[in-house]
Amino acid sequence: MNSEYIRNILASVQKGDLSIEQAMESLKQLPYTDLGYAKVDHHRQLRRGYPEVIFCAGKTPAQVKGIVANMLPHGENILATRASIDIFHEVKSICPNAEYNELGRTITIRQKEITPTSSYIAIVTAGTSDIPVAEEAAVTAEIFGNRIEKVFDVGVAGIHRLYDRLDILRGAKVLVVIAGMEGALPSVVGGLVDKPVIAVPTSVGYGAAFQGIAALLGMLTSCTSGIGVVNIDNGFGAAYLASMINKL
Repeated sequence: MNSEYIRNILASVQKGDLSIEQAMESLKQLPYTDLGYAKVDHHRQLRRGYPEVIFCAGKTPAQVKGIVANMLPHGENILATRASIDIFHEVKSICPNAEYNELGRTITIRQKEITPTSSYIAIVTAGTSDIPVAEEAAVTAEIFGNRIEKVFDVGVAGIHRLYDRLDILRGAKVLVVIAGMEGALPSVVGGLVDKPVIAVPTSVGYGAAFQGIAALLGMLTSCTSGIGVVNIDNGFGAAYLASMINKL
């Protein structure tokens, strides 16, 4: 639960809109609300600086809808990842301003104004096939209040395309570099910039790519310093970390 929510409860008591008993019942939700199938962490914003994010994979549309319904009164912006279109329709039924990024499979609900940072996160992909992971990263970074710059399809198969965007790469405070196949692009980018690089392996590639394991291992064994690696297809995790770095 955030401090603004607590202030609103206290203000309602002072105005006579809530009794002491009703206020105490509302505050019983501290530090989380138990929905039976989920415990919604309202203290996440206070502890981490960002509210809880809903990971939709494995959840039913009704469960995600119930979690969103519980989060809405607290006034924070809401992000849900790995959401299907069916889940989005359920959320949209209770929140008309919900937005869906089809490529990134994200749902966003903006309840508070977002002022982007002056510094930016560069989100870079090796190929067009990596864009869904990049979109998840971009949506995450933006709703967390970051300015972003996208540089797509600049992989090592046509490295001249990357050099044409060096000004964007070098101007970033932190870079998220996304690649499948052999996962070479983060090493190349890391050798060209003086900022942290967060590498994201994707499950894109033919058989020996092993659904992203080859790219993951390539990134982990990079000879370029200053590269950190997140899990396969984890655009959200990369953007979360990049946001923390960008706001230091």
